[in-house]
Amino acid sequence: MSTSTPPPLWAAVHLPQLALDAVLRQQSEPEAPLALIEGPAQRRRVLDANRAARSSGVQRGHALAAARALCAELRVLEHRPQDAQRLLELLAAWAYRYSSMVCLPQADTVVLEVGRSFGLFGQWPAFERRLRADLTALGVQHRIAAAPTISGASLLAAYRDGLAVDRPDPLKHALDPLPVEALPLSGREADSLRGMGLRTLRQVFALPRAGLARRFGPELLGRIDRLLGHAPDPQDLYRPPERFAARVEFSYEIEHFTPLLFPLRRLCSDLAEFLTARDGGVQRFVLALEHEGRPATTLEIGLLTPEREATRLFELARGRLERLPLPKAALALRLEADELPPFIPARNDLFDTAPGQTEPWEGLRERLRARLGEDALQQLMLTGDPRPERAQQWVATRKQRDPAQRPVPRPPWLLPEPRPLREAVAAVLAGPERIEAGWWDEADQRRDYYLIETRSGQRAWAFRPAGDAATPNGWMLQGWFA
Repeated sequence: MSTSTPPPLWAAVHLPQLALDAVLRQQSEPEAPLALIEGPAQRRRVLDANRAARSSGVQRGHALAAARALCAELRVLEHRPQDAQRLLELLAAWAYRYSSMVCLPQADTVVLEVGRSFGLFGQWPAFERRLRADLTALGVQHRIAAAPTISGASLLAAYRDGLAVDRPDPLKHALDPLPVEALPLSGREADSLRGMGLRTLRQVFALPRAGLARRFGPELLGRIDRLLGHAPDPQDLYRPPERFAARVEFSYEIEHFTPLLFPLRRLCSDLAEFLTARDGGVQRFVLALEHEGRPATTLEIGLLTPEREATRLFELARGRLERLPLPKAALALRLEADELPPFIPARNDLFDTAPGQTEPWEGLRERLRARLGEDALQQLMLTGDPRPERAQQWVATRKQRDPAQRPVPRPPWLLPEPRPLREAVAAVLAGPERIEAGWWDEADQRRDYYLIETRSGQRAWAFRPAGDAATPNGWMLQGWFA
């Protein structure tokens, strides 16, 4: 018995103020009046404005002088298309966590196939609420709609926020009342349709196809067919990049550590979102503070295990950054990560009654290293020297090495110097193991080591001079086993 694959259902996320959101989410006070401007120096105009500026009368298209006259406290920032593009790519990475089929059909729209994800994230109303909650947390205004075609979902998201249709016939009815301008038309096509007295898509759909083809060519018919699902709509699917890079440019020079916290938190949050979408972690990333007239100040942050939790990444970066002296005022902050290994979540005890009350050693270790410095935390590592007194050394925790292999277990408690064993030996459990070394540094040793048990039941590691197995006493204690 074969099961047919369900038809696709596409969810479109329309971003009505993408360029403005790209700037607002970098501001520590996004509620203050702010406008995004573009155009030549003598003819600057408002591209978009936030709610506080609009409440003072500032509107899109206003000349800069008029906008300032309406709102004396207005702060203006130059529109940079690359900021909007970075945010669009971040949102594509976010969508990738919910579906492997993500595309960017327009410069202000992210579309993902959701029908095959209902089993993981619930049916559409619950799934939609989840998407909206994520987008609100990411700080972007949005409109969402779902339809069986990519173009249909995109148009509904732009004009009929919240609508969801899952079949072609309801899709056509949902599109009927939309204005003709909803179609992606050239200027000539739009003027021609308006000149024919057409105002809605219903009127366009009702025209004879042969007449449309003669007047507008096959391109318009192709767009309509793709919109209604009568023809395939191939799109380039998004694939997350192999590295992460993000940048926040400051609107003023920053000379102290505290103003860096907000952009740092935003960058770490974006990195965590990117890592979650690709089901990976980060083990090393670089912060770079850009200055005017001198090379950037860079700070490399390494972790012993892959991580992707936003708060932990922020705390690690904060601990390192707050100890970094600024040689000059900073103009921008960059975060770059090239090493993105797989992420293995921490394992929790099934019967742990208080799993959130203790911090795992890995997390504490990273926070201490961030606060105290890379070499502040040290651990014992085995060396290749067989002499017990020189078999271990203290090394920084960041220096991971394969420990020297030992033929037999070694006691966890080694004495600083051997001393005579005062207690009688009840049994020899293992040995001898001869250690003969040190001739190269004038500290020659020739000893036979044994695992012994004393009359009190303690297990010890002790030795005698090499070849002296007959003497009942004369044991030298080297260490204790637990």
